[in-house]
Amino acid sequence: MKGIFFHIGLLLLVTAAAASAQPAGYVISARNAESVVTEDGLRARVEFLTDTLCTGRATGTPGATWAKAGIARQFAGSGLLPSRGGYFHGFRTMNGKPAHNIVGFLPGTGDRYIVIASHFDNIGTLQGTLYPGADSNASGVAVLSTLARMFQHLKDLGKTYSHTLIFVALDAKEQSLGGSHHLWNEIAGGLLTDPRNGHVISPKEIDRMVNIDQVGGTEAPLHPSRPDYLIMLSDAGTGRRDALLIANMDSGIGLDLGFDYYGSKDFTRVFYRTISDQKPFLDHGIPSVMFTSGITLRNNKADDDAASLDYGILRRRVLAIFHYLVRVI
Repeated sequence: MKGIFFHIGLLLLVTAAAASAQPAGYVISARNAESVVTEDGLRARVEFLTDTLCTGRATGTPGATWAKAGIARQFAGSGLLPSRGGYFHGFRTMNGKPAHNIVGFLPGTGDRYIVIASHFDNIGTLQGTLYPGADSNASGVAVLSTLARMFQHLKDLGKTYSHTLIFVALDAKEQSLGGSHHLWNEIAGGLLTDPRNGHVISPKEIDRMVNIDQVGGTEAPLHPSRPDYLIMLSDAGTGRRDALLIANMDSGIGLDLGFDYYGSKDFTRVFYRTISDQKPFLDHGIPSVMFTSGITLRNNKADDDAASLDYGILRRRVLAIFHYLVRVI
């Protein structure tokens, strides 16, 4: 299984809590969380999800069950709280396949919420060929679980947040956005509750949805010779693009940033409004942001494997998204 037990062990190591008392006068900075994210940690997460054990993570398969168990373990290791008695929120896809979102909460001090999501499913194994889905979308889930650990690390140091962060690994994106529709229906139907107090979360309490979909690629740069890029799609008035620009500059990350899909209004509209998991939230008036590195020739191919990603660049993308979120919470 390509060293699966080593990868699980490393996952547990990189998600272990490391809180310690701080001396008087210690100033908590967002930079304190940067040590949590490492290239080896990101690689371990991607290698687990792309291992033969997970068989490409097609919805409703035993491989997807292994993937879900691993993601839930990471959520628990990062101190995220489950809702409704567990991390797994089950539903059926349109063609009747069993599916589960994994949902974990990092409580804030107020009554406002930000949803941070990434789909974990992929197309699976077809006619004996494994489609690992490293970029699509093990990369996004690796970022999601790392962000959870970073925010929890700051909380361990004594940092407080006004917003509660809801981290969601979505199932069934390849099944007509099944996971994101189910998540929205839970919220709209009064079925998603805050684990702190049982409060029913309403749509009007969701400030923002942040979707991380395919952020591991380096083969479709915005500009020649700049594989270190990141695309943020949002409505100009609600996405807080300035927050990403400032985070990228002030934190010394220095990524090449884009705010449309390669200059095309039509493709920007399709990717932002139609084919990714922020769609149900946008359709109901929730400000939403999508982070991506675009489609490459490896997508839906057997060579979209863990070895194809540049983990140094992926780490910088994690930092950019993290510092963006710090500024919008």
